[in-house]
Amino acid sequence: MNPWPRAIAHVDLDQFYAAVEILDFPELKGKPLIVGGSPDKRGVVSTASYEARKFGVHSAMPSVTAAKLCPQAVWRKPRMSRYVELSGEIRKVFERYTDRIEPLSLDEAFLDLSGSQRLFGRPEEIARRIKGEILAETKLVASVGVAMNKYLAKVASDLRKPDALVVVPYGFEEARAFLAPLPVKRLWGAGPKTCARLEALGLAKIADLQRADPQWLAARLGQGAAEHLRGLALGLDEREVETGERPKSVGRENTFAEDLREPRAMERELLGFADDIAARLRAKGLKALGVTLKVRLGDFTTFTRSHAFEEPTDLTEPLHQAGVEMLRARVDLRGKGVRLLGLQAMRLVAPEEWTEGLFRDEAGERRKRAAETVDRLRARFGSGAVTRGRLLEDKAEDTGSLNESPPGLKD
Repeated sequence: MNPWPRAIAHVDLDQFYAAVEILDFPELKGKPLIVGGSPDKRGVVSTASYEARKFGVHSAMPSVTAAKLCPQAVWRKPRMSRYVELSGEIRKVFERYTDRIEPLSLDEAFLDLSGSQRLFGRPEEIARRIKGEILAETKLVASVGVAMNKYLAKVASDLRKPDALVVVPYGFEEARAFLAPLPVKRLWGAGPKTCARLEALGLAKIADLQRADPQWLAARLGQGAAEHLRGLALGLDEREVETGERPKSVGRENTFAEDLREPRAMERELLGFADDIAARLRAKGLKALGVTLKVRLGDFTTFTRSHAFEEPTDLTEPLHQAGVEMLRARVDLRGKGVRLLGLQAMRLVAPEEWTEGLFRDEAGERRKRAAETVDRLRARFGSGAVTRGRLLEDKAEDTGSLNESPPGLKD
């Protein structure tokens, strides 16, 4: 078995509050059930059973509206303590398979299964086991989507409710093929107004957005909205599963108004990223054992390359040098411009988790002292008080080859 480099599951309990009420009061089964505030007191629907949803009732709807749509509905007030109790039982099932859990609500969570595969098998098998154990232990039904990122996993879990298990095969081409036939309302965050606007432009399916010319799209939607929506249509989502614990990475990236074509400009961007990342690592008292470079070309082809350090670092120079070397030697730009660059410090460790080398690194110690001095100056006078000279160079001087040695890295 070849494990997925990244495997994310989105687990969503079907009609959770209503399902708990039916579990505790079986006589409600099969009836249009609404859990929420009373329609007499300007309440709001928390959850509706599938029988009530057939009448158009949905969560967050005013109770008075729901009562008009489904006058025969049975109403129940929410019992939050009971929902919290069962949510805790479900969390225990998650924790058997991963500690990388991001709860979104009592009935919904993202799970990072990337590191679980060698113990428990393929992501689909883990998801199937999670569904089965939730049902066996709580009598509740969950829908699960599995994919290489959070957005795709969320779309997958919603696609065939209830009792769904949908796996998006790993890979960018596979993700685009999965999304292509879906309506634009499946784009995360696309509300009725956005969907109506897209449909008015002839963009009814996600495939239409995938094929749309980026400049044409930006002229009609604005640059930011166009890039966001087209990125989702292509299945792009770099967000990590956030557990609320110590950060697993610290990074920066930038999408450029015009594609970068000069190597020197790219290297200078990476220098600015590395300087900022290093300062944030020092502020958090962390060091990085690795760094990842992200490069997206004008045609949205995306590369990610990673480098491991022999010793953990919180200094600009090693981060920058690794990024430049990966850009030069491990990314084929194919003569195309660069739309986006990103740098991310990975595998972060706290002081108690590493042992310093046996031999003194005098150059490294000088850099460390200089960096700490810069941190103090910036803390006192502002983040712009000290700037590397190279970051102030005129962009008109952006010439050179990616085969040159990185400037400013020699001791």
